[in-house]
Amino acid sequence: MKRRQPSRVRLDPQKVWALLNRLNMTQNELARLLDTSSSYLSQLMSGKRRPSAAFRKRMMNVLGVTGFDDLFYLEDVE
Repeated sequence: MKRRQPSRVRLDPQKVWALLNRLNMTQNELARLLDTSSSYLSQLMSGKRRPSAAFRKRMMNVLGVTGFDDLFYLEDVE
């Protein structure tokens, strides 16, 4: 039986920027609404950090999206 390749969740910055532009919102405003620091959000946007499940849920709620693929993608781990 073949083992499933592990994966990591990453924030898709292009999709986030497109949504922020549509909502006329800045990254700093989003950080404030998410009750997180702008530097942490910047690290997520640049791919230096990965969002936790709780943070992903909070971000989806704040931005009003229902689909995982609207903001995130899975990165395969080798």
